Amino acid sequence: MTEGNFVDYVKVFVSSGNGGKGSAHLHREKYVAKGGPDGGDGGRGGHVIIKGNKNLWTLVHFKFKKHFKAEHGEHGSKNRSTGADGSDVYLEVPLGTVIRDTETNEVLFEITEDQEEKIVLEGGMGGRGNWHFKSPTNQTPRYAQPGIPGQETKITLELKVLADVGLVGFPNAGKSTLLSAMTSAKPKIADYEFTTLKPNLGIVEYRDFRSFVMADIPGIIEGAAEGKGLGHYFLRHIERNATLLFLIPADSKDISQEYAILLDELRRYNPELLDKNRLVAISKCDMLDAELIEEMKEDMKEDFKDVPYLFISSVSGLGIQELKDKLWVLLDE
Repeated sequence: MTEGNFVDYVKVFVSSGNGGKGSAHLHREKYVAKGGPDGGDGGRGGHVIIKGNKNLWTLVHFKFKKHFKAEHGEHGSKNRSTGADGSDVYLEVPLGTVIRDTETNEVLFEITEDQEEKIVLEGGMGGRGNWHFKSPTNQTPRYAQPGIPGQETKITLELKVLADVGLVGFPNAGKSTLLSAMTSAKPKIADYEFTTLKPNLGIVEYRDFRSFVMADIPGIIEGAAEGKGLGHYFLRHIERNATLLFLIPADSKDISQEYAILLDELRRYNPELLDKNRLVAISKCDMLDAELIEEMKEDMKEDFKDVPYLFISSVSGLGIQELKDKLWVLLDE
């Protein structure tokens, strides 16, 4: 999937169908002079329904079509014939999509299961035909109910990526390189910050034909919880990852300090993120010799006693299989 085709935030206009009018028909038949009222009910207007689809990964199909209208209900007719209901309109979305009211920004609901359906706008009810209103004192009512009008509104679809492992790190920490080394994904890789502007997903193949999904998410910077950089855009996606893989380059000025900043940003955005399983990987270790790696391990023992860590290199393959093993153990928990 190319970066331009990853759409995770769209605003769409939706409109449900009007209910059909009830009929005010009076029965007419040869030799039946006064057959009485026999007008049928109007049909229901179509609903607007959001439906989950596990085969979708992005909202790109809403990129060029942003107006959706359900059909109106048919009008009632003679012989108590009820009008046909208007066809519902379905908006299929990836799992992990949050639906908001665009005007108020209120969360209406979210879709997390395949084939899950939620009505976002109900169609108008059909009007009742005149035969409902006959009585001993009003045997030939010549009126019927009109249908109830449909509704219309603007909604915001906001996708939070569902992945087993989410890569967390500062810009240019090597997240995209690691994703390309562990999966068949081909993210854009370059030697400058914020190369990745949209999440990239890849499937990591593990032993015995097992696999898990890894997400490379735009880099975080200090102050992201307040919206700096790609702030909320990054943090929104990380909420749905089962395990967080913190990636810190070996040439960082202070590895412990960098990890502390990343943790603090997650805590300030949503403290529940700290309850997820965590693993720290020191990347770009092809620049280090074995002796220097051992020295760094000694220095890190105190600050990283509560979280597992390991040294890797996406270029040379150092520690990649061990990383897969540790991630699988965390996911299996």
